[in-house]
Amino acid sequence: MKKIKWIVILVNLVVLLVYFNYSIIKKEQLLEEGQLVLLELAPVDPRSLMQGDYMTLRYAISENLNADSMPKRGYCVVRLDSNGVANRVRFQKAPLPLHSGEHLIGYTAPDNWNINIGAESFFFQEGQAEKYDSAKYGGLRVDGNGNSLLVGLYNEQRKKIE
Repeated sequence: MKKIKWIVILVNLVVLLVYFNYSIIKKEQLLEEGQLVLLELAPVDPRSLMQGDYMTLRYAISENLNADSMPKRGYCVVRLDSNGVANRVRFQKAPLPLHSGEHLIGYTAPDNWNINIGAESFFFQEGQAEKYDSAKYGGLRVDGNGNSLLVGLYNEQRKKIE
């Protein structure tokens, strides 16, 4: 009986490690192949803008919403301008329909006032906060399924802040 218990534990551990490594591979693939989308940052309460070693982010595409009529989960459909900056087109529950030149960004709506796209915090090294004061855009890599990863903050000239 003790041997079966250890086999079950070992199998669960292997499954967990396979899943974890698969997730890492998918994120790395998104970083390599995903479309860079710049989202304009919206103002944030100055008291929560810089909290220790991270910055709270809000995006202009999530402002002026009628969240009562939106699904709690779905996709924000955006279209990129000539500079790669995203402009909100619509919100929809399913990934389709998607027209030419449109991109999906998955979201959740935890309440009737906000939507989260999964990139609401930007972490940086201690003592580096002043460098990110000029941030105007959040840079995300997105894939065709609406998955996104925050890759950095960008200044007004759309240059990555290093």
